[in-house]
Amino acid sequence: MSDGDERGWRRFGPESIERAMLLALGDEFGVSLRPRSIDLGDGTRLEIEGADEGCDLLVQMVGNQGTFRSLHRNKVMADMFKLTWLRSAMFPESRAVLCVSETVAQVFTPSGWTTRAARDLGIEVWIFDAAGKPAPLQHA
Repeated sequence: MSDGDERGWRRFGPESIERAMLLALGDEFGVSLRPRSIDLGDGTRLEIEGADEGCDLLVQMVGNQGTFRSLHRNKVMADMFKLTWLRSAMFPESRAVLCVSETVAQVFTPSGWTTRAARDLGIEVWIFDAAGKPAPLQHA
């Protein structure tokens, strides 16, 4: 990869699951997704794990694998809050996506409140499977 190709990847190394998640989601949506630092206009900066150039697609990820822990649930909730706030405050027409690993997907049970909250807030939840493919959460 050239330096231009590496632009924006400083947070996620070449072998990281987060990079794999962003690349797979970018392919799925037909856009280039990169980690972004967003200037909020008052001197405040916000880091988002993935966005396209125009911030029409905002992405946060929880790629933890192995044993599920409560900190994974906490990251899911923090990322849902971040996506909701950023969209409502700065990019009201944007699409908000939370991509999680299969380990973390257990936060989103059919009867779980986080599943309902994501749906009610307009946050799309995508599951990144062991084969490296993202798929939308299937709960209604």
